[in-house]
Amino acid sequence: MLLPAAIEAHRDNSWRRDPENRVEDVYSAERFIKDVGFCSTLTDSRRPGPSLYLAVCGRRDAHVPRNVQKDPESRLAWTIKDEVMRRGRCFYGKLLRGQATFIASSLIPCFNSVWGTPRNRENKVLSKDAQAILKTLRSEWEMASRDLRQASGVSERARFDKAMAQLQKALKVIPSDVLYEPSFTYIWTIPEARFPDEMKLAVEREEALKEIARCYLMGAGMTLRGELARVTGLSPPEAGLGNWALVDEGFAERLGPGIYKLAQITEDHLRSDSSEVSLI
Repeated sequence: MLLPAAIEAHRDNSWRRDPENRVEDVYSAERFIKDVGFCSTLTDSRRPGPSLYLAVCGRRDAHVPRNVQKDPESRLAWTIKDEVMRRGRCFYGKLLRGQATFIASSLIPCFNSVWGTPRNRENKVLSKDAQAILKTLRSEWEMASRDLRQASGVSERARFDKAMAQLQKALKVIPSDVLYEPSFTYIWTIPEARFPDEMKLAVEREEALKEIARCYLMGAGMTLRGELARVTGLSPPEAGLGNWALVDEGFAERLGPGIYKLAQITEDHLRSDSSEVSLI
């Protein structure tokens, strides 16, 4: 199903998919992340949702080229990604569907409520390798990948990478820096080191789902069936709970099964769009 041109224009503006509002430096990137709430990092137009790479390119149809080393937009997006990560004002990690994700600090409690693992459940949820790495990092607070592998006893790279992916999805570890010389390595820390207040704040799961859906709908203007679930990795029922909560409070309107729009975007606005398809 195609989106109305008015909705695409709304997304162009909020997701910085136009040349005049494109992200050009770390400061505009942080404002972008704060505005959209959360975004993928280096995905292109083939994946739905806001993306730092698309915001750097400033166009909705951008594709990541095969040879990213020679592409100026890819290099700029990568450089900005590293700078945002180092500054530590936004949460960064491989979270949503295992993809590199930025989260505004205000949304961290909501994401922690939905995807985080409570400390009293770590022994049941996390693998033994993940538990060993987490115990080491909680003791040291910050370590490079190689040192962390040795100190934790998870020295095999494949096992280490698998455990780190699990820990990132559970919001247990985050990269705080990246070094390229003398060799490429990430510096790891725990989220509580950078976001102590946000990680302590408890949010009910239903409220968290609603606020995640709110952030996405504000940027998207309208969501099609299954879109929120595809972007975030939420189950369809949980995505539906979030969207229905927005309808109940009058923030959103339901146009059809799984189709929601911002209440402030009028039907007349959509009907005046000659490219609109039937939404009901």
